[in-house]
Amino acid sequence: MKKRILVLDTTLRDGEQVQGVKLNLYEKLKIADQLKNLNVDIIDAGFPASSNQEFKTVETIAKKLGSYTSISAIARAVKDDIDLAYKCLKFAENPLIHISLGVSDIHIDKKLRKTREQILLQSEEAIKYAKRFCDDVQFSFEDSIRADFEYLWKSIENAVNAGATVVNIADTVGFGVPEEFGDLVNKINYRLKNLNDKIILSVHCHNDMGLATANTLSAIKNGADKIEGTINGVGERAGNAALEEVVMALKVREEYYKSYTNLITTELKKTSSLVSYIMGLDVASNKAIVGANAFKHSSGIHKAGAIKSRDVYEIIHPEDIGREDSDIILTMHSGRSELKDALIKMGFEKFTDEEFNHIFDKFQEIVELKKEVYDYDIYFLIEDIVELNTDLGDEIIEKRKNLYELVDLQVISNSIFPSASVKLKRGNKIYKKSSIGNGAVDALYSAIKEIAELDVDLREYKISSISRGKEALGKVTINLSHNKKNYISRAIDTDIIKASAMAFINALNNILMDKTKI
Repeated sequence: MKKRILVLDTTLRDGEQVQGVKLNLYEKLKIADQLKNLNVDIIDAGFPASSNQEFKTVETIAKKLGSYTSISAIARAVKDDIDLAYKCLKFAENPLIHISLGVSDIHIDKKLRKTREQILLQSEEAIKYAKRFCDDVQFSFEDSIRADFEYLWKSIENAVNAGATVVNIADTVGFGVPEEFGDLVNKINYRLKNLNDKIILSVHCHNDMGLATANTLSAIKNGADKIEGTINGVGERAGNAALEEVVMALKVREEYYKSYTNLITTELKKTSSLVSYIMGLDVASNKAIVGANAFKHSSGIHKAGAIKSRDVYEIIHPEDIGREDSDIILTMHSGRSELKDALIKMGFEKFTDEEFNHIFDKFQEIVELKKEVYDYDIYFLIEDIVELNTDLGDEIIEKRKNLYELVDLQVISNSIFPSASVKLKRGNKIYKKSSIGNGAVDALYSAIKEIAELDVDLREYKISSISRGKEALGKVTINLSHNKKNYISRAIDTDIIKASAMAFINALNNILMDKTKI
């Protein structure tokens, strides 16, 4: 008999802890909506106690998606955190309060500075308090792999008796190896099922030694009922278990693991691309499942075998994850029906006639310059329409209209006085500035900064070609000088200077949205 494995996606919480990544409400909602389409069982929406903006984000996700999927929010084992978590989650049909506390001696002694007995009491009180509000309470035992086993088990028994319905074994620092982690889960599973067979046993693995996926699969083989991970493996330090890898491993080796998930795997590629774009984090070409080279054959022997039968060298087919065999290529001769067909193949089909006309107009503009439009370009063609479809309400839509928009620019590049002039629009006002700099892009950014009047530092600037060298992708990381919070943004255009300018403006707009708590 095959066992269904529950999937909690923590891209919006643990995944957002990537250095330099800060998502606003709009961006989190777009990712959350796609996670709903992916059919994850639980969306870990965030940490409400961390800020007012995070509280509002978790609350909004619970309101808008709580009738489709379970929503969780993390809390420290203190009443104030639990109160805030429930205030957000009460709008969801199946809320999950997620409490976390260290269980290893190194965490107890050096981070929490308490005794083992104090931690047991704090855990018990927190769970009992959370059960007043919510039927389902998950308790995560941080750094389980480095904990004394008998104390870990005592902590689990204590949590179950207090009312926890999900026990989460967290390899918080990625210390575990598959055989060891599997043995740990096996021992816990045996005792837990004898204690209370209705308790869900969950695992949360980090990737510090590149073993998060392997450890998660080993846990499933040894009795785990639920797994946690992120799209593209994003997360703190080296990241988390990559959900797309775990899910496809279960699908390909279903007979071995005798387990399955309810994820719609044909949504994986689209989800990966969306997370990569919004977070500004490129997916490595050789990344398993969703990397650009994951289904490309280079060796002559491999090519010959694949031509004769795909199964010779492909254990997964591109269409299994929602990816075409090859790029979707549109040209200046492609009409409306071809563009619409390309959009549908990529999973984008909820457009009004007016919105599609807008997309087609943008397509005609770009195809005149590029001659060929690929599947990667299509995502950028529809981005503003995707935003309009997020249904955030008139108030937030109006706030977004008050952001900066590039109207025109001019740069002069030379070795003596590189200069730039820029015209921006914000609301109904037009702003113009000129500046000099150490180069054309530096001069351009100086002019934009003067208009925005924001004290920011450029941390990283990168320009790269995409779509076979015919289009430029600009990527910038900036931070506010007074608090060093990083903001990453990207933009695409056929002109590298324009792509650079748009990326910088998008980053500034992210700061403005953060300030207005969008």
